[in-house]
Parts: sequence; structure tokens; C-alpha cells
Amino acid sequence: MSDGLEVARAALAGRPAWLVGGAVRDRVLGRSLTDFDLVVDGDPEQAARALANTAGRAACFALSEDFGAWRVVARDKAWQADVEQLRGETLEADLVLRDFTVNAIAEPIEGGAPIDPLGGLEDLTAGRLRMAGPSAFADDPLRVLRLVRMAVELELEPEPQTSRAARGYAGELRAVSAERVFGELRRILATQRARHGIELMGELGATAVVLGELEALRGVEQNRFHHLDVYGHTLEVLDRTIELQSDPGAIMGEAHGIEFAALLAEPLANELTRGEALRWGALLHDAAKPLTRGVRPQDGRVTFIGHDARGAELARAVLGRLRASERLRAHVAALVRNHLRLGFLVHEPQPLSRRTVYSYLRACESVEVDVTLLSVADRLATRGDRAQESIDSHMRVAHEMLGDALRWRAEGRPQPLWRGDELAKELGIRVGPRVGELLEDLAEGQYAGELSTREQALAYARTQLASG
Repeated sequence: MSDGLEVARAALAGRPAWLVGGAVRDRVLGRSLTDFDLVVDGDPEQAARALANTAGRAACFALSEDFGAWRVVARDKAWQADVEQLRGETLEADLVLRDFTVNAIAEPIEGGAPIDPLGGLEDLTAGRLRMAGPSAFADDPLRVLRLVRMAVELELEPEPQTSRAARGYAGELRAVSAERVFGELRRILATQRARHGIELMGELGATAVVLGELEALRGVEQNRFHHLDVYGHTLEVLDRTIELQSDPGAIMGEAHGIEFAALLAEPLANELTRGEALRWGALLHDAAKPLTRGVRPQDGRVTFIGHDARGAELARAVLGRLRASERLRAHVAALVRNHLRLGFLVHEPQPLSRRTVYSYLRACESVEVDVTLLSVADRLATRGDRAQESIDSHMRVAHEMLGDALRWRAEGRPQPLWRGDELAKELGIRVGPRVGELLEDLAEGQYAGELSTREQALAYARTQLASG
């Protein structure tokens, strides 16, 4: 039993109240209960305030004016409860209005046998996802995406009639608020079965409505170094990204496995970790390929010139449309913009010069580790001509770079030897773009170990200035 449920039982004792929905389902599945729904036959505000008072200084606030729902959040945020008034004249009438049968189960707050008029417990045992009533999707089209999310989160299989009904209402997702759509997409993509979720979205016709940029990748053929079209490749990159997040040491080596795992587990934005945000990078990294596809006349080779830069703009636009935070938009855009950089370095003299490493880390700053991992996932998912040779070369450079990237992230850039105004004064020039270029050149030389004192840096700057 969760502490929150015990508090609710004490606060609502003697009132007609029930634990409903996912909370009952999760208790049957043996999951911890930190977020639960209650329905009361009476005033939900009064019940919510009683719960908050019993919990001791818990937050209590109105959640929905339309339905009169209230939320109570424990002081230590260990649990939260949503309290609603009974919809319909009876509990059974309330349960029929819910989305799926596995969520249409209730339990008296004081304990007792589950109340399951629609057979949700049987469906749960059978691994079946079934709509609670014929108007489930008409009542709320977001349930099309919720169907997908519950299928991948709970490993349930939608039954045919429910899938057909969902498919018929997929187009109505256009009328659902972007914030609600993003909430479901965020959770779908955060699961281990994210690829299955994306594929199920496609089968239901939902992808074309809420992520048209992803749907547009179907059938976009690539060059001979790829074994899949852009859509198939994107889903395979997503798979490899999830594998990296689950066990980075297995792919990248145990030397930095703990550091990778800690980094990817860091909270980033919109309730996403860096690892979960990396999945959005995987999903959108080639989104601009349909817009940039070309064929070289001299040899017929397919090209996608500039798809990284245009893709960054597109990724930002997609997440903006979904009302994601600016931090997540910027982060994913940076992943997309820089996902090709490491691959270009494979063709540089090896081992890479320290100046080359600096230039890469500087260009990818803020996502230097993340985008290197994305490039690995991208490379592992590209298995056309000469695949193993290319994968081996890429992995050697990635392993070399990741140690530097982790240090860069932990320590930051070296402290500059000169400030811009100081350098301009010593060189007798105005502060401006040229000073900025010289400072960047000095920082590169300092990182490479070529410059370690102010005197060396000043002499180098004078030489560079004299040479134009």
C-alpha cells in the first residue's frame, strides 16, 4: 500500500468514495502507487481539502473547471491524488464513460472487492486493450494516442474492434490541444517499446496527423550505403539509441559506462531525461531528407545536402508546434544540426589533432556527448555497402572523442589566457569580429597544448594578425 492511499482512506472514511482507473489496474499489476484517481459521490473540493488536511500541509488546487476535478500533492511530492465527482448517477455509469476497460475498474476507498462491470480484470490478464464503450474515441480523440501509449507501457495488445474505432477517429487529433498530444508522445517515446509505439501510431493513421514530418519519410530511398528507406532507417536509429541509453557500456565500452549512464539519466526538460531527449533527436535527425533529396547527374548518387541544418530548423518547428519548452527545442535542434560532424572526422588523419577535437567540441557544445552517441546510433543503423568497415572506422573515432567530450562537459573550456579588451589593447586594434577570431584561435591552441602562457598567446596573436 502506498502512504498516499492510506492517507486517503483515513481522510475519506465514511464517505462514498472509490479508487478508480489506472490506480486499481497498477495495484493488480503489482506496481507502486504514487499517482492515483479518486471519485466521490459528493463535493470533490471538500473531499480534496479533507485529504490535504489529513496529509499535513499538502498542496490542494483546482485541476479542471469543466469537470470540477481537484489535485492534492503530498508535501514531499511522494504522491499525488486527483479527486473528481462521480459522473453519472451510479459508479457503474461513471466507469462506462472511461477510456479502456482496464481503466474502468474501481475499488471502495475503505477496501473491498474490485468493482469491474466491463471485464477489465479479465482483459488485463489476457493482455488485451479494449475500449470501455462505443463512444470512447468520440468523447476524447486523444484516446487514440493513449491507446498507443498504454499498449507500449503495459504491453497490451489492442483488440481489433478497438483498433478500428481508433483509426476512425485519428483525424480528430487535429482538434486536440498540442500540450495534450505532446504529453502522450513524450510517454510513448520514453518506453522501451517506443518503436512499436511509433509503428502502431502509423497503423492507426495517427502519425500523419501529429507527426507528419515522420510520416513523410516513408518511401524516401537513399544511396547504396543505406539498406533502408529514411523511415525504416529512422526507426532503427531509434532502436539503437534506446539500446545505448539502456546499457551504454555494452556498446561504448565499460571505461565510461557509468558516466554515460549518469549523463543520460539527468533531467533535461518537459519531464524528459537527456536520454529520452536523445530519442527525439533520433526520431527527427533525418526529418529534412525529403526536402533536400537530390541525385548527382554524373553518377546518379542520391544526396541530402544540408539536411542537417534544415533538419535542425524542422525539429525546432515540430517541437514548437507541440508546445515543448524552449530548452527541449534548442537541445534537439542542436542534436540534429550536429549529427553528421563526427562522421566527417572519420576522413581526417588519425588520431585526430587536438585542434580538430577542440573544433568539434566547440561546435557541439551543450550536446557534445549526446550527439556523439547519436552519431554512433546513426552509424550502427546504416548497413549498406562497406557497412562493417565504415562502422569500425566510426566507432574508433567515437571512442576517442567521447573521453574528451565527457571531460569537456565536466570541466568546461579552459580559462582564456586573454580577455578580448585586453588583447585588443595589446595589439592596438579595436574590439570587434577580428578580436573574436583571434580569441577563438588562441583557445584552440591552448586546448591543443600549444599555448600555455599569456606571453606565448600574445606572440601567437601578433603573428596571426600580421599574416592577415
